[in-house]
Amino acid sequence: MAQVKVYGRRDVWSTRRREVSDAVHAALVGAWGLPEDKRFHRFLLLDPEDLVAPRSDAYLVVEIVCFSGRSLTARRALVAAFFADVAPALGLDADDLEVVIVESPPENWGIRGRGGDELALPYRVDV
Repeated sequence: MAQVKVYGRRDVWSTRRREVSDAVHAALVGAWGLPEDKRFHRFLLLDPEDLVAPRSDAYLVVEIVCFSGRSLTARRALVAAFFADVAPALGLDADDLEVVIVESPPENWGIRGRGGDELALPYRVDV
């Protein structure tokens, strides 16, 4: 399981949501083997005065909230995919993209009426 939160400036990213979502999802599918049809993305777009950072106006933060269990190699592969593939696809410099992976044990999730540890996922988390 993985959910994505995207933070950026509304005036820069509001018309590019699909492009961002496609690039981010391609990285998750490629690095972690998530299914093509498992896309859970939330855009938290902010007014310029609500995103204070010493970066350009295009600064983007992508937070991946996921079940714990992925190896260090898999987490590093995802971060590398963001800088090798996602940043160039969106025209971002490395300084203007930040990626945060937040892991939580499956039993801390409630999905489709049950605990995450009770789900039978169609993909592996222990990659």
